[in-house]
This record gives sequence, C-alpha cells and structure tokens, in this order.
Amino acid sequence: MADTAHRSTGAESMDGSDGSDGSDGSDGSDGRDGVEGGVGLTALLVAAARAIETHRPDSLAQDVYAEHFVLSAPASAHWPVRLHQAPDGDASPLWGRFARYFGLRTRVLDDFVLRSVRAGGARQVVLLGAGLDTRAFRLDWPPDCVIFEIDRDGVLAFKHKVLGALSAAPVTTRVPVAVDLRADWVGALTAAGFDPAAPTVWLAEGLLFYLPNAAETYLISTVDRLSAAGSALAFEVKLEKDLMEYRDSPLYRSTHQQLGIDLLTLFSSDPRPDSAAQLANSGWSTSVRTPFDFTHRHGRGPLPEENDALAGNRWVFADKPRSAR
Repeated sequence: MADTAHRSTGAESMDGSDGSDGSDGSDGSDGRDGVEGGVGLTALLVAAARAIETHRPDSLAQDVYAEHFVLSAPASAHWPVRLHQAPDGDASPLWGRFARYFGLRTRVLDDFVLRSVRAGGARQVVLLGAGLDTRAFRLDWPPDCVIFEIDRDGVLAFKHKVLGALSAAPVTTRVPVAVDLRADWVGALTAAGFDPAAPTVWLAEGLLFYLPNAAETYLISTVDRLSAAGSALAFEVKLEKDLMEYRDSPLYRSTHQQLGIDLLTLFSSDPRPDSAAQLANSGWSTSVRTPFDFTHRHGRGPLPEENDALAGNRWVFADKPRSAR
C-alpha cells in the first residue's frame, strides 16, 4: 500500500506513495487533506501494521512513531495499534496476515537501504512518496547520509506535526521535498540539494500499484536517468492480469468491511509494464522476489493461501553497476 499515491492518467500525471508506507489528490496543507482521504487511508493502514509489528514479541521491524500517526488522525484513531486490540488477533486477515506482510516488507526494505549505503557506498537516499515513512528517524544511518523525502505538502505537514509533538529528531540529514509527483519533482529534488552525479538509493514502497502503465514506465526511466553508477532501487509491483479475481479474498474483503478501504478501486487496472526488464535493458542488475521468499528467510511473515490477494506481489531490487555508463 502506498503512503501517498493518486491514480493518474499518464506519464505526466503522477502522485507519490509506504510501506511502509496517503493522498486524496487535494492540495491542502493540513493532515486531513494529506492522509484521511482516498489512498491516504492506506498510509495510516501501513502505519497501524508497523505499530502492531513493533509490539510483537518476535518483531521484525521497530517503528515507535507509527502508532502516534494512527492515533493522531481522526479516521484511524480507533484502529488497533497492538495485536490484542484487534478482533480475532493474529487470525484476522487484516490485522494478522496483512499486518505481518507490511511488517516483513518494512524489514526487507530497511535491510536493503542500509546494505546499499553501508556496502555500496551511496550517501543519497530518495524516498518517492515518503508519506509516513520514518526511516530517517529510526535506522542506524552513517552520519554523512542525506535522506530526501518527496511527498505532498499536506502529508508532510501531518507527519511533521506528529513527530514534532514527540520531539523526534532524525538520525542523519533529512530533507523534506514538498512536491506532488505530478509536478516537477525532479526540479524540486535538485533544488533541495540532490546530486545526480552521486550514487543514490531509491525506494518506491507501495507506490506503483496505483500508477497507470505509462506513469510507472516514466517513473522508472526518470530514476534511471537520475542514477549514477553505483545506485540502487527497490520497488513493489503486482503481476495479476485481473485483480478482480481476488475481489472476494479475505484480505481485500476485510480491509473494505472493517476500514472502508476498497483497495481494488484504488489500484490501477492497466496491464502492468515489466519494469524489472526495463531496468535490465538499461544495464541494471535486477532481482525479482516474492514476499514468501522472505517469509522463509526470516521465519515470519505471510505464507501462500487459497484465493490469495498477495499472490501477484513482487519485490524488485536493482543495482546500477559502477561500470555502467
């Protein structure tokens, strides 16, 4: 699920996305405009999942700020932030299985970005549609890293209000970039100090589900253009040919019935491009994995089931070799 995404109609019309992990497409600057309408609710859903994960005894990822986002937004203030608060507990398709999925995704992408900056040497990190992502505050970054968080002003305003009330301080340099991804986000990012000649770690967590085919292709080609050799990128895609086949899956049904979030009306119904192949053709080294691969690796997370809404989800990891030109 995206932290901020908006369904658009072409490559020139994109909005941002976490997962990690909301925007209703309006231009207001308060929290309601930022996270309480449309896809914006999915940002709060992912935050609730991270909060539940944080309080599990076998937690894969810790985010002490997540529950504060959930409790601060009127739309989600009544949602569970601990597993014992959820009806049916771990047996719940929503707060059990789906929340475990987001917890696993958070851990896997945490590991990816930290490995890329530590071993790969990149010192710029760009969170595309950062939303309620708190990696700048909770991960152990090298001191010379710069984290650029691109999102709409309303989302960042809500985030800053909640984190400010907690006196939260980022671990390393954090640069919010308040711009809609349908606008000139490249110009805004560059104006904020981004250096396209330096290696960069890019993260698009839960963003591409919501973008039409052309918009996804445009985003991937733009990241490629802005990435120096030694850069890395992780993103999430869905491969189903017909999302509606899973309309009655426990995961989608419970999300709709319990939270009023009909995910299948938010996802783009366009045939998906092969973005991993697009990157490979541009010289990137790519790996496409299922979430279940990491469930087995970590010993925790969702496993396949009948009528599985997660069956088509793939996590893509890409590196631009230093020999690339």
